[in-house]
Amino acid sequence: MGRAFECRRRAKEARWDKMSKVFPKLAKSITLAAKNGGPDPDANAPLRLAINNAKAENLPKDKIDAAIKRASGGDAADIVEANYEGKGPHGSLFYIECATDNTNRSVGNLKTIFNKNGGQMVNSGQLDFMFTRKAVVEFEVVDGINLEEVELELIDHGLEELEVEDGLVRAIGDYTEFANLSSGVEKLEIAVKKASLERIPTQPTELTDEQMEEVEALLEKIEDDDDVQVVFTNIG
Repeated sequence: MGRAFECRRRAKEARWDKMSKVFPKLAKSITLAAKNGGPDPDANAPLRLAINNAKAENLPKDKIDAAIKRASGGDAADIVEANYEGKGPHGSLFYIECATDNTNRSVGNLKTIFNKNGGQMVNSGQLDFMFTRKAVVEFEVVDGINLEEVELELIDHGLEELEVEDGLVRAIGDYTEFANLSSGVEKLEIAVKKASLERIPTQPTELTDEQMEEVEALLEKIEDDDDVQVVFTNIG
């Protein structure tokens, strides 16, 4: 009984730890989308997709509603999007997207993280050409779905490539086709698991297991920062 209790406790703590890190980031992305495009998900595709992404991570409805409402408040006016770039050990590159109400704090925190973990921040735009910006819509393979038909339909909505791995489909298109591609998947009545703008490395780098441990240690610390929304790397 004691061992079973300890296992359940550790599982709960791991879940609570994830919630404490992920939920605020999801809520901030919803607030930012509502601030930029209005509070109506039907008329605001980025907000609709931010809500879907939040639901996929089990963000409670009351927190989603509160995040939307916060967009009309005074504190939301201070939240801005900010991107930062950095180099890590073994040729690793990082493109970091933040949502922050204090860019000085964000820069300071990231500089400290890089400096303490064998890396350094670089001037904005220095690494931009190392990544290609793409729209990515993910959904699961379910019974009855015909991926060939789906691919043909989505070509008219900006699809460039359809990747399938372990039952998960990634529909990829140019970043300018984000709303179009997302709408195409929705029109097919396919449940979207996640939709986002990603930065895909133009020259992916392969690392050894030992090298990956160092890079992952830096990546984890960056992702733990409250202002960081998403991190892209050149690791293949």
